[in-house]
Amino acid sequence: MTAIEQTEARPRGTRLPRRARRNQLLGAAQEVFVAQGYHAAAMDDIADRAGVSKPVLYQHFPGKLELYLALLDQHCEALVQSVRQALESTTDNKQRVAATMDAYFDYVEQEGGAFRLVFESDLTNEPAVRERVDKVSLDCAEAVSEVIAEDTDLPQEQAMLLAVSLCGMAQVTARYWLSSGQPVPRDVAKGLTAMLSWRGIAGFPMHPDSPAA
Repeated sequence: MTAIEQTEARPRGTRLPRRARRNQLLGAAQEVFVAQGYHAAAMDDIADRAGVSKPVLYQHFPGKLELYLALLDQHCEALVQSVRQALESTTDNKQRVAATMDAYFDYVEQEGGAFRLVFESDLTNEPAVRERVDKVSLDCAEAVSEVIAEDTDLPQEQAMLLAVSLCGMAQVTARYWLSSGQPVPRDVAKGLTAMLSWRGIAGFPMHPDSPAA
């Protein structure tokens, strides 16, 4: 169960198992951070949203930064797993590209706006936050680069450069599509992005020993 599924505030005094309480607090924190940003959010707001006292909140998270980082870890991991699953969903590279683009569109469209914590954080000057934001982009690109390097004659460094380009385009395009009010239907937007990506990456010769050759 994700944090956002635990956001409904409960009456104060309701006892929950520790894991369930932690998920509830993360869900409440996500709503507050997305709505207000890190700097404007207060632990009082999060406790009120969760329907708990501040001491209960501090039993699980020693401070606001630790709470924010826990959310980042959760949602960064979710994106990486989604990209990996997309790559593993087929051995057809054209379909792999489409599935990967879809993973980014799905990520930004998820209820709760968690992607804003990852890609639009107002706390990127904090080293621990910057590290996580950079790492999720690199982890996604590394997953894609493994496929590119396996299927082409390109060295790993060049495969990684292409992968960073593909993931960057997917992320920026998906966020633009959402922020623009989605004037283009999602399937069309995803298809256009996938087409552009595929026409670019398909131009690189396949390795003779590649399973996709």
